[in-house]
Amino acid sequence: MPTVHDIESALYALAPKALAAEWDNVGLLAGSADREVRSVLVALDITEPVVEEAERMGADLIVSHHPVIFHPVKSITDRDPSGRLLIRLVRSGTGAVCMHTNLDAAQGGVNDALASALGLQDAAPVAEGGIARIGTLPETMALPGFLARVKNALRPNGIRYVDGGRPIRKVAAGGGACGDFLWEAAALGCDAFVTADLKYNHFLDAGVLGLTVIDAGHFPTEDVVCPMVVRYLREKFPEVQVEKSAVHREVIQYAV
Repeated sequence: MPTVHDIESALYALAPKALAAEWDNVGLLAGSADREVRSVLVALDITEPVVEEAERMGADLIVSHHPVIFHPVKSITDRDPSGRLLIRLVRSGTGAVCMHTNLDAAQGGVNDALASALGLQDAAPVAEGGIARIGTLPETMALPGFLARVKNALRPNGIRYVDGGRPIRKVAAGGGACGDFLWEAAALGCDAFVTADLKYNHFLDAGVLGLTVIDAGHFPTEDVVCPMVVRYLREKFPEVQVEKSAVHREVIQYAV
């Protein structure tokens, strides 16, 4: 059977560590590299419900996008949620391998998965080494139709948007918090930009730029990569059971 190290190496082949931002924390973050792996659970985040799910499944490893340890840890106690999570993870013996900004930037990673989900053709990075992708829709769409396309593709609990006032064909897409690419997307002639975690000033600027901006939520714009990771690991390790988390889902609710 493959080890945790073998699976980590395979994931680095997909999303090289060199692509990760300097401030990021990726790779094996908990557990033993030598442990044999018979089952893997894939989730966007490692939460207590996800760890509980891994325990029920008998998973030897959780593969996630967001790092289970991100900020420097000064203590690990049961007095706070992150401490309780890490204690439970270690007690269960389940390993944790996290691929974050390297999986964002990688070919076939988060942003290619998002572009594919939206049906964008000929998707390419916004810039060399860039995170976001730019592609074209099969046909020009009015805003209501494009909003329905985003809703059907990503299943968000809600959408925040600004109408750029023009038909949509060329689209930029950035999973998670990619608001910093807003102006670049407009400069490259995009009609719309789909991302998440936008600030008030982003929406104001979008109106000035004449760019339709859609905030479809952090979870929906990134969770699209999890099925891809499942397929990848199943192909690399057919002897290993690999499943996507059934309990982890969008937690943000909207009232309108």
